[in-house]
Amino acid sequence: MIVARVAHGEMRPIERFGERVQLAAGMKSNRLAEDAIERGLNCLARFRQVIEKLQPSAVRIVGTNALRAAKNAKAFIKPAEALIGFPVEVISGREEARLVYLGVAHTLADDDNSRLVVDIGGGSTEFVIGQRFESKLRESLHMGCVTYRDRFFPGGKISEKRFAKAYQAAYQEVLLIRKAYKQHGWDNAVGSSGTMRSVEAILMQQGWSAEGFDASCLAGLRKFLLSHNHIDELTDLPGLSERRRGVIVPGVAIICGVFDALGVAHMNTSPGALREGVIYEMMGREVHEDVRERTVSSLMRRAEVDQQNADQVESMAMLLFEKAAQEWHLTETDRDLLRWASRLHEVGLSVAHTQFHKHGQYLIEHSDLPGFSKQMQWILALLVRSHRQKFPTENLVGLDKAQVLYLKKLCAIMRLAAVFKYVTAVEGEPLFSTTVQGSEIVLGFDEGWLERHPLTSDALSAERQVLKKIGFQLRFNGI
Repeated sequence: MIVARVAHGEMRPIERFGERVQLAAGMKSNRLAEDAIERGLNCLARFRQVIEKLQPSAVRIVGTNALRAAKNAKAFIKPAEALIGFPVEVISGREEARLVYLGVAHTLADDDNSRLVVDIGGGSTEFVIGQRFESKLRESLHMGCVTYRDRFFPGGKISEKRFAKAYQAAYQEVLLIRKAYKQHGWDNAVGSSGTMRSVEAILMQQGWSAEGFDASCLAGLRKFLLSHNHIDELTDLPGLSERRRGVIVPGVAIICGVFDALGVAHMNTSPGALREGVIYEMMGREVHEDVRERTVSSLMRRAEVDQQNADQVESMAMLLFEKAAQEWHLTETDRDLLRWASRLHEVGLSVAHTQFHKHGQYLIEHSDLPGFSKQMQWILALLVRSHRQKFPTENLVGLDKAQVLYLKKLCAIMRLAAVFKYVTAVEGEPLFSTTVQGSEIVLGFDEGWLERHPLTSDALSAERQVLKKIGFQLRFNGI
């Protein structure tokens, strides 16, 4: 955890907190181990003391590979959110890579050099090629120092054979991205994360390197590590903290695989990584440099979305949101979700006109959308899916009652906004009045308006029946 203050447009860290939780440790059949869940919750209970008095807009909690991979992720997320009072966002591997790069880029010289950034985590390793603050290529591979420890060095045993298997597995994994990354190329390679910094610290303490490391340095470290039979024997290695002792051997195996597969000549390290990237991302949102806005605009362009239709639905959604927000306890995040869903509600037309709302859901849910957590991306896809025709109740199976009600509220706004897609409003004059009380939505039109707009009138009548099935009462002009 990092606590920072923003002053004069700069991020100034105040405190960093870290505990050895290793949520992926002991994972079997893609299920989090009970003791790992307990360690995570105990850690958050201690962190709560720091964050419980902060505003929601000042706190962001992200989950990475372990929660992406775990079939029982909710067994951790639900009690975690109840414990700390803030949402836990599970981000995709590529989104994690983007945020890592953002954190690293702010620690490097502002030049035109192309950079390869490699970040080794507990369950995954992120690879990014970027320039200045923009990432160009982003990938996340399923290899991490904790999962490789459990897989190749069970019980902490070290041997040449075990190391060779870990190295070969990492090498083969990196081959999946080698062609694209080698074709793009880079000027400098940078390693982030505790594993990379630990390797550099060890090499510098031994006098094997003045800064960063190359293949010959790694070969010397590998030889030293393999002169031991168990990780508990690695107490005589200056620069290696007790916290990193258990994962240094698999970490070095991964780094060696990366160097050989990509042909890395030399790698420096950076103090920046995911935590810092999240902070800089939050700063960007505060000054209206929200990458999510660029993501939505880019998807609209690729799908050739009709801007006029998108603007009309967005306008209606915002009008309805303003009337419902207080009664339904909606937030600024909900406003953003409705804005983006309105802009993207026709994105599925790029596939086919028939069932385009379903195509839109699939495209949004399965696309690489920088800036969006997996949960936010799922909600965005649901709003697009549910804006027309039958309400997709099956998409809400397995959610608790509070979540279902919350999502139905957003979907109700989205559906009503879409009803008015083809209605031209007179500037400065609202189409209708809106009152929201509990589950009742009342729309008031000027006399004769519905008669002059029979298609909209019919659509509202049909919508009344759909909303009734999901728990809302829609009334308009006394009906």
